[in-house]
Amino acid sequence: MHRLSRNLILLATLLLLLLLSACQGAPAASPPEASPLTVTPTAPLAPSLTPSPTQPLPTASPTPVPTETALPSPTEEPITTLLFTGVIVPARCVQAAIDASGNPDYPYEAVRDIISQADLAIGTLNATISDIPVHTGCIRTYLLVGSSENADALQRAGFDVMSVATNHIKNCGLPTCGDQAFFDTLANLRRVGILPVGAGNNHAEAMQPVVVEVNGVRFGIVSLGHIEPMAFAGEDTPGIAVLNEENIYAAVAAAREVSDVVIFMPHWGPEDAATPTWIQRNLAKVIVEAGADLVVGNHTHVVQGYQELGGVPVFYGLGNFVFDQTWARDHSQGVILKVMYQGTKYLGFELIPTHVDQSGHVTIADPDEAQEILDRIEQVNRVLQLPTPVP
Repeated sequence: MHRLSRNLILLATLLLLLLLSACQGAPAASPPEASPLTVTPTAPLAPSLTPSPTQPLPTASPTPVPTETALPSPTEEPITTLLFTGVIVPARCVQAAIDASGNPDYPYEAVRDIISQADLAIGTLNATISDIPVHTGCIRTYLLVGSSENADALQRAGFDVMSVATNHIKNCGLPTCGDQAFFDTLANLRRVGILPVGAGNNHAEAMQPVVVEVNGVRFGIVSLGHIEPMAFAGEDTPGIAVLNEENIYAAVAAAREVSDVVIFMPHWGPEDAATPTWIQRNLAKVIVEAGADLVVGNHTHVVQGYQELGGVPVFYGLGNFVFDQTWARDHSQGVILKVMYQGTKYLGFELIPTHVDQSGHVTIADPDEAQEILDRIEQVNRVLQLPTPVP
């Protein structure tokens, strides 16, 4: 009996405790720890020296933000596209076709969109554009002259800068002309808003860089010529800047003072030579050692190869862009070079093979011809991997 009473008391106590626990309610669950949001930055583009006639270089894009509360991706600098062409010679048969059609724009009609869409389009002019010289007609001659309306056509095609440190930039043909066609050429380019580089009233002026700011980056361009002493400027005489080692260092240094990216445009190499000579290759080394960021050469009238020296891309020659040299298949071919930068960082490039007919009309090369051009470039590139001969 006594044991039974004790058990009843224990049972009652247990029931009372259960009732009190129910009245207080279950304890609230602890909140889960918040996991931090990780935004993976976009990987930078690796520099690429692989040409593609059809596929553009991929562009970087910000990492998508998964929620509205996530931190935004870092702001990326815009990508800037620079465009370069081979030599432009609106003379002889090209000028004759312009005279016959009355349309100076026809050489560029099929490529105008490509040129005008670039942030900065740069050509190489190897003729005078003046109304003083008499047009030669469609004949073989070394006198390369074209009318002033060619400057307007270049502007409408989308060009911003024109290298004029070229060997035919003082052509006129008249014994009383002097340097007037040369001065007219520079004046006509400036009249339409195209900046000439590489020539001036004297050598000091010809050495001056042209600086164009695009997307907040100052691109400084210098151009020096190696071919025709009659075109060279003197201390007190007009003409083009002279390509030699001393002037290379001076031109790059002057451009570096006012530019973020220095572009060197040499006019060099013998005509018809697809493989750069040891002179070109040694000059390229000097240009890179002087501090240039990009080298784009011209003159040979056929496409040459390219290589990278000390991390700097060097393109030796882009062939003919507008010219009437259709007597040889490789002389009717060229490439449009597109170089991409993000800020001051070089991203890579694209080569677009082109074809030009005797009247100067430029078109994008068909797939078979494009591959032919790229294969020839690759053959030269293999040679460029060999050591440069020492003179």
